[in-house]
Amino acid sequence: MTEPTRKFIFDLTYDDLVQEIKELGEPDFRAAQIWRGLYKDLWATPEGFTTLPQSLREALADRFDYSHLQPTKWIETSDGETRKTLFLMPGKQSIETVLMRYEDRRTLCISTQAGCAMGCVFCATGQMGFRRNLTGGEIAEQVIYFARQLAAQGEKVTNVVVMGMGEPFHNYDATMAAIDLLNDSKGFDFGARRFTISTVGLVPGIRRFANEKRQVNLAISLHAADDATRSSLLPINKKYPIEELMDACLRYVELTKRRISFEWALIQGVNDSIEQAQKLAYLLNPFTRGGSALCHVNVIPLNPTSKYAGKATSRKDAYLFRATLESKGIPCTVRIRRGIDIQAGCGQLITK
Repeated sequence: MTEPTRKFIFDLTYDDLVQEIKELGEPDFRAAQIWRGLYKDLWATPEGFTTLPQSLREALADRFDYSHLQPTKWIETSDGETRKTLFLMPGKQSIETVLMRYEDRRTLCISTQAGCAMGCVFCATGQMGFRRNLTGGEIAEQVIYFARQLAAQGEKVTNVVVMGMGEPFHNYDATMAAIDLLNDSKGFDFGARRFTISTVGLVPGIRRFANEKRQVNLAISLHAADDATRSSLLPINKKYPIEELMDACLRYVELTKRRISFEWALIQGVNDSIEQAQKLAYLLNPFTRGGSALCHVNVIPLNPTSKYAGKATSRKDAYLFRATLESKGIPCTVRIRRGIDIQAGCGQLITK
């Protein structure tokens, strides 16, 4: 896709749209009609806005772009439960977005950056390096694109995990702008508690997020309970070591009264030992005071990537890891790996 020359309509807030409509000499209620058309009726082009006069539809077509995501390829697992789509964006960069079908849920895993600057050694996105940030509208458009796809099948998006390509808190303003767009009750009206943001541990971002007291779920990619091991897996730990990270996480729980999740990719012989589980339980003990645990650990055997030689922990050892945590009062779930055969699992997203 070529570089855009017009404003991207999904980058606009409602107030921005009102101002744009005023500049076109139209009354404010037209902005409400357009907002509803974009986010409730899921119109993809100005011609779909049949409640608007033809002259206004033409003016909107001249003034705005309506998509920055060009789907160029998609691949689906043999069971049809997971679909990965490659989108080309302006500037010739690409992202991948994943739709996961469960019995009663349709979950999207969306991206906030093309590539990633965090360099986590077992993550394919980190291995490709950083290309560019997405705008708030480009992040939101991923959800709108799949909402249209699902609506055609009588279904809808039920959950959004901001765990695709990129580090959300490295692109904080755009990530939150997208969530605000999708959460707006006048438009898409997607509940805050149906979003989950995952971060590798950018402490300033966690603190800012905590101070905003949002109802959005927060997950921390932890993966190790001591600094030496974590720094060997996640270079960001050298800047924000575990003690500082845990302080920020505790502050989040204190301010929001919400449970926090910790993600843990189990790597054979690296972070899957009983000793690591015991260290993790000790580390998370402050989250369990007061009779209830305000934390949860999600463990998943490592998903393979081409540039990391580590192997996935066996299911038996994964359940032993979970049992060790649960014996110390730490809730834990062993997640089922999804989309591995099409490289759509956690840490596998990469564009070439």
